[in-house]
Amino acid sequence: MGSVTATVPPPISRNIILWFRTFTAIAGSGFRRYSTYRQATLAGAFTNTVFGFLRCYVLLAVAGGAGGIVAGYTPAQLATFVWVGQGLLAVVLLWGWTDLAERIRTGEVASDLLRPVHPVVSYLATDLGRAGYALVTRFVPPVLTGLLFFDFKLPDRWPTVPLFVLSVALAVVICFGCRYLVNATGYWLQDVRGPMILWTLGSGVLAGLYFPLRFLPDWILVPLWVATPFPSLLQTPLDVVIERDAWPVQSGMVALQLAWAGLILLGCRTVQRRAERRLVVQGG
Repeated sequence: MGSVTATVPPPISRNIILWFRTFTAIAGSGFRRYSTYRQATLAGAFTNTVFGFLRCYVLLAVAGGAGGIVAGYTPAQLATFVWVGQGLLAVVLLWGWTDLAERIRTGEVASDLLRPVHPVVSYLATDLGRAGYALVTRFVPPVLTGLLFFDFKLPDRWPTVPLFVLSVALAVVICFGCRYLVNATGYWLQDVRGPMILWTLGSGVLAGLYFPLRFLPDWILVPLWVATPFPSLLQTPLDVVIERDAWPVQSGMVALQLAWAGLILLGCRTVQRRAERRLVVQGG
């Protein structure tokens, strides 16, 4: 009778598998956590839909006054821009996340530092789970509503769909990193209301939430797009889905998102490392 030899995976492979399982488990817990807020989800989807009508009619009026096309956008592209943007608002989540800042204020962040998972990785996994839940409950209703009442610009090129999915995922990661850095100022300031107000006021305008950034003159648009991560939060995914540019330009925009995602996550880890060196836990 032959012997059976068990194959033990190399340590590196085993560590990668364990890390992936841990990451997906935390992401799943984030999905389940936010799925408990059913009334808030319903209210948020309704509010986004109402504001979608207001924004869409305003931009369509601007396009009508400009002869049908403004800044290279057709009316159908503008309608798609607005309604997909309303759906992505809750997925990307520009505002409303203060979990880290609150734990710093109360001193509960000390328990985060004792866990085997790095705080940046843990919070990122939770946020991806939240984004997955928002994609189902907060993205779909506004987009379907817009499809019922307005003419949409649907993708003509098949690579647009997977590129849009990748762009949205990168936007979620970049926005998480920005929110993490704003929250992390609590390690030094103790009160993050000032940085949070600045982030709230600036992110919506500079990300393309209120109007397409292409409305701006090039001497403002180009430095803003290249030197800051803000257009990568909403403007880039929306321009990708409506095929505002040629395929090479779209690919370059998503590549820029990828670079920003790496830089910001690296910044989060660096800030977290320095914060741990000087952390003073309040209240115990």
